[in-house]
Amino acid sequence: MSNSHKAILITYPFEEAAKEANSLADAAGYSLGRVINQRHLTKSKYGIGKGKAQEVKQLVEQEKPEVIIFDEVLKPSQQYNLASLCQVEIIDREGLILKIFDRRASTAESRIQIRLAQLRYDMIRAREKVRLARAGEQPGFFGMGKYDADVYFLDIKRRAAVLRKKLQKEEVRRNLYRIQRCKAGLPTVSIAGYTAAGKTTLFNSLTGESKITGQGMFTTLSTFTRLVRSKGANLLISDTVGFISKLPAYMVDAFKSTLHELTYSAVVLLVLDVSEPVEEIVKKLNSCINVMYELGVPLTKIVYILNKVDLTSIEDAEDKSARLGLPQSKHRVLSVSAKTGYKIDSLKNVMASLVRQGEQ
Repeated sequence: MSNSHKAILITYPFEEAAKEANSLADAAGYSLGRVINQRHLTKSKYGIGKGKAQEVKQLVEQEKPEVIIFDEVLKPSQQYNLASLCQVEIIDREGLILKIFDRRASTAESRIQIRLAQLRYDMIRAREKVRLARAGEQPGFFGMGKYDADVYFLDIKRRAAVLRKKLQKEEVRRNLYRIQRCKAGLPTVSIAGYTAAGKTTLFNSLTGESKITGQGMFTTLSTFTRLVRSKGANLLISDTVGFISKLPAYMVDAFKSTLHELTYSAVVLLVLDVSEPVEEIVKKLNSCINVMYELGVPLTKIVYILNKVDLTSIEDAEDKSARLGLPQSKHRVLSVSAKTGYKIDSLKNVMASLVRQGEQ
C-alpha cells in the first residue's frame, strides 16, 4: 500500500480493541505507521489529554501520515481541535466504518443505504457547525460562516429526504418479494452475526455458492438469498450484513430494510467465531443480540452456530457454550466448521426440522 494511505491509529490499550481497530483500518485501505494506546479517548477538547495531543502532533511531524484514525466517536469540535493542532485529517470510528461501507457497497440498495448513513453522519456534524457558528464560538468553523453552515445543513436534509424515498421504494420491492415467497411456501433461514465470524463461508457451504469471502470487515453489505433443497424441504437462505460493537443507531437504521429479513425469517443462524477468547465472544454476542432486539427478532428463532471449530476443538467449543450460557438443546447450539464442512449436514437437518415445526 502506498504512503499516501499511511495512518496513525489512536486506540484503547486492550488487545481485542486494538485488533478490531487494526482490521477496520485495513478494510478502509489504510496502512498503519504507528499505534498510540490510550485508556481514555473521550476527554473534552481533543478526545485525548492536552499532553498526549502534543505528543501526537510531534509524531505527525515525524511520520507524515495522511490521516489520524481515532478509535472512538468524536464530537465535531474535538475533531476540529485535533485536526487544527496536528494539521492532518482526523477520521473517527464512525467515519472509518462509513469508508469501509463505501468501498464494499455492491448493489443499488446498499449504495443508497451507505449514502444515507454518510449524510446522517454529516448532519450530526452540520448541526454542531451551525450551533458553533451562531454562537460565534468558532467563526469559520470548518471554513464556514454562519450563513454557509445553515445552507449546508439544509442541503444535507434535502438530500437525505430524497434518499429515504428511494430506500422506501426498494423496501416496497423487497416486501413484494417476501409476499411472493410466502405464497410459494418458501420459508427463509437467515445467517447473522458479528462481522468476520464466517457468515459468508457458511452461506457458501450451505448453498454451494461461491460468494466472495475474506478476513476483512463487512464482506457482505447486502442480503443475498438463494433457494436450496435441504432434507426434503425447500428453503431460502439469506446472508446479511455483519454487526459490530458500538455501531450507532443511525447506521443500523440505514440498513434496516436489509436487516428486516431477520424479522421475517423462520430461523436465524447466529454465527459466532468459537476460536476467539470467551470474553471476546461475549462482547460480540451481546452486540448481535442488541441489534436483533432493536429489530424485534424473537430469541426463540435463533440457532447459535459455533463456527471455526477447525481452529480449536469440540471440547473447547462445548466449554465456551456452557460459559456463554447458551441453550442446552442440540437443535439450538451447533459446533461447525463452515470452512471444512464439519457438521454442515447436521445443521441442514436442524434447519429443515425447525422449519417444519414452524409450519405446523
